[in-house]
Amino acid sequence: MTKGGTKARSQYRCSECHHVTLKWVGRCPECGTWGTVDEVPVLSAVAGSAARRTVAPASPAVPISSIDPGRTRHFPTDVAELDRVLGGGLVPGSVTLLAGDPGVGKSTLLLEVAHRWACAGKRALYLSGEESAGQIRMRAERTGCTHDDVYLAAESDLSTALGHIEAVQPGLVVVDSVQTMSTTEADGVTGGVTQVRAVTTALTMAAKTSGVAMILVGHVTKDGAIAGPRSLEHLVDVVLHFEGDRTSSLRMVRGVKNRFGAADEVGCFLLHDNGIEGVADPSGLFRDQRPKPVAGTAITVTLDGKRPLIGEVQALIGAAANGTPRRAVSGIDSSRAAMITAVLDRHAGLAVASRDVYLSTVGGMRMTDPSTDLAVAVAIASSVMDLPVPAGTVAIGEVGLAGDLRRVTGMDRRLAEAARLGFTSAVIPPGVTSVPAGLRAFSADNIASALRLLRDISKDRLRPLR
Repeated sequence: MTKGGTKARSQYRCSECHHVTLKWVGRCPECGTWGTVDEVPVLSAVAGSAARRTVAPASPAVPISSIDPGRTRHFPTDVAELDRVLGGGLVPGSVTLLAGDPGVGKSTLLLEVAHRWACAGKRALYLSGEESAGQIRMRAERTGCTHDDVYLAAESDLSTALGHIEAVQPGLVVVDSVQTMSTTEADGVTGGVTQVRAVTTALTMAAKTSGVAMILVGHVTKDGAIAGPRSLEHLVDVVLHFEGDRTSSLRMVRGVKNRFGAADEVGCFLLHDNGIEGVADPSGLFRDQRPKPVAGTAITVTLDGKRPLIGEVQALIGAAANGTPRRAVSGIDSSRAAMITAVLDRHAGLAVASRDVYLSTVGGMRMTDPSTDLAVAVAIASSVMDLPVPAGTVAIGEVGLAGDLRRVTGMDRRLAEAARLGFTSAVIPPGVTSVPAGLRAFSADNIASALRLLRDISKDRLRPLR
């Protein structure tokens, strides 16, 4: 019984999805997360009214115009591609979560960030729960990232890590990784849901109170999602995904959440044995450099976030062995490739449905943007007819099941990137009115007319839009 004769009851609530049950369960029946159901008291109406009594705030609310915007000013890391994704740099008191597959280069990138930070006259602290200080020093020597203002500590206990932050007084703290940190004030095993939530909450509070910029390294599951509770992404200010193929040196940092800038920027890097470097103009990585065009290739402009990238599609068409056609696709969505093949067979009069189709991109690029449909169709048609696409031509557009061409977003940025890189012709869907200087744009209503345009562009008898 509570004061005043009010009886307190209990219920159980999931900290992830806030689903309420009357009894405790190990796994939430709503979201399926383990270990997130906790007991919370439920008071009667009398006690509830008492709980709603007002409390004088410690600091009064102030007009938004009186708050100094300089308190959230970005400080560049001097890693240009990372600053691009962050919106200009790191904000004091902010917490950034960088997640990626094992071995993709997260530690190498952050050691470079700490080194650049120290070279700018600011102190950085690198806390590692996965490697010893000697191992980190070996990497630093290999990548040229040794500096006296970069402090190292191999620590997995949260309280000791917070003590290092207080003793060093850095401007930047890197925690590698948050799943290896543990605290005695929370139950569960290291890396579990409860431990990760408690550690992240404590580190976030330390960053906010001390004004230090903090970067947390996060592990990912086999599905590519960030390991740990979903609330981990809500606690931090910035969430970045570090992506890359082990067979390629190309790495991409993709913004997923950013409270201080755009959340759809992409930064490109090349990972080498002696470190990592940013690529300011990555378009050349995704297309072959050849003296003259060959059949079975097509160039397009895709958007990755806000960034336009030039990409090349290669196609090879062969006779089906044993009467069963084969489809082999690399870097392109297989379902869209099958759909485009069917459209070409039905609406363009190309007999490709019964033949082997091999499709690939250059440089390990992944084309998930529907705007690449036309380039895929053009590459297939070019291989079937053994007719090269005219040099300096790009194909941009989404292909519908009826063979029609549809406009895509960001067409002005795509065409501007093509013109900047020296392309002279573009085959696009109808409706585009503004074309950059030096670029001829030809519109096509459907896939058949687009293929006819490409055959005629080399004869220079067409009248472009501009």
